[in-house]
Amino acid sequence: MYRQLMVRPVTAPPAAAAVLLFSKTSAVPPAYAPIDRLAGGALAAALARTEFSASRGSVSVLYPDQSGAAKGFERLFVLGVGDVDKFTLEGVRIAAAKLLRAAWTSKVTSVRLDVAAIAGDADLEAVGRALGDGLAIANFEFDAFKGTAAPGSAGSASSGKKAASPAPLDFTIELDPSQKQLRAGIERSLTLGDSVNLARTLAATPPNVANPQYLAAKARAIAKETGLKCRVIEASEAAKLGMGGLLAVGGAGSAPPVMITLEHKPKGLKNAKAPVMVVGKAVTFDTGGYSIKPADSMDRMKYDKCGGCAVLAIMHAVATLDLPIHVVGVVPSAENMISERAYRPGDIVRFFNGVTSEITNTDAEGRVILADALSWGITTYKPRAVVDMATLTGGVVVALGSACAGAFCPDPDLRSHLFDAADDTGERLWHLPLWDEYRQLIKGTHGDIVNAGTREASPCQGAAFLSYFIEPDGREGIPTLPWAHLDIAGVADVKGDTGLFPKGPTGFGVRLLVRALETWDAKGA
Repeated sequence: MYRQLMVRPVTAPPAAAAVLLFSKTSAVPPAYAPIDRLAGGALAAALARTEFSASRGSVSVLYPDQSGAAKGFERLFVLGVGDVDKFTLEGVRIAAAKLLRAAWTSKVTSVRLDVAAIAGDADLEAVGRALGDGLAIANFEFDAFKGTAAPGSAGSASSGKKAASPAPLDFTIELDPSQKQLRAGIERSLTLGDSVNLARTLAATPPNVANPQYLAAKARAIAKETGLKCRVIEASEAAKLGMGGLLAVGGAGSAPPVMITLEHKPKGLKNAKAPVMVVGKAVTFDTGGYSIKPADSMDRMKYDKCGGCAVLAIMHAVATLDLPIHVVGVVPSAENMISERAYRPGDIVRFFNGVTSEITNTDAEGRVILADALSWGITTYKPRAVVDMATLTGGVVVALGSACAGAFCPDPDLRSHLFDAADDTGERLWHLPLWDEYRQLIKGTHGDIVNAGTREASPCQGAAFLSYFIEPDGREGIPTLPWAHLDIAGVADVKGDTGLFPKGPTGFGVRLLVRALETWDAKGA
């Protein structure tokens, strides 16, 4: 895709232009009259045609008559955002993504963008963030392993040689100089988009490359690049610390498991408070262990690390944006494989905080490594709030599909703050219950709990399991520490083009959590 995305003031005349338009618009909006004059009336002519549509996600490319007033103005992209009564910022994100893909196809390097006809009373900075989101999300292609294998590589993906690609191009959005809020929003989202695409790249990297040690090396590189503090707990140290869950799941892995931490503590931060802790599951490949998965669903299990990849990217973003808030990211990473070293159904595992679990299903492994991450991280960093993200259950996909993530959050203030950030970013959440009845479903016979009960309320059981690792002794009841568990199994990747995302990983949670963190103290979360 494009090498770099930039924003600058309008230059005249533009090589190409783009306008956002509501559907059922029959005449050129007054705000677009100057562009239509440059286009030689091409927009007016298009709007006069009965078959013309500006439905949400539509892209029309108009080619002005080069012999007249439009000389030098090659294309006008008309991007539909749907009905005015149903207008959302998600429509703007899709429009921006469609613009970038259309521009790339045409090898266009700069576009004058005008959104005046759809902005109205909208918050221009928010519109700008949505535009930047769409542009950055579309500017992603995971092609590192495409091409012919290098000589002597025996087909190794990690040593493949990419086929020749077109010369890299930069892409510039041109804006009226007076639209400072719009520009600020776009530029901020373009910066954040680099972090989102980092999460997507890590998620898409195959399991024969991206094992736990690979993620640890990436975390160290991120820390070196951004100034974050990094700590990696290797398996030997995890054993001394009593991280039985991490070691059990990772025991048969092709590489040892690790616990990764990244810390952002801005220098000179006044009235420094306890950190906010974000935790992400990174199972680099999940066979299901002895409770083996069906073959037709196993090939996508490289995406079982998406929660952890998102946390690494969140930490990259908070450091790059230099957010004035203390944040700690914790990523437990393991590979869930099968061998004589693998953990078994019937095993009993003791976690960092002393709680024990009977293993009833080795495919319920994410909660097993998160248990140590949560209890160790909370004990070590004493955070004021915790949010974890994990591709935890198939049950949440059955319940909610790919429209949103399931959110379990007993604390009303934290829940409200996260849902506000979800509304701002379009990374939607749906609140699901966490009651004591669900904790009773996972009571153990020979251990304190089981890691998987019946199929009944399986997402709620997953959250109930994690609730045992939030307080020093989680056996006492629902946690009082502000904590949210986000089950992102349905939204971490998409199986086909959604308009905004192509098939593959989405980086879900990066925009959501960064938005929550940058407004945390302002909103009194």
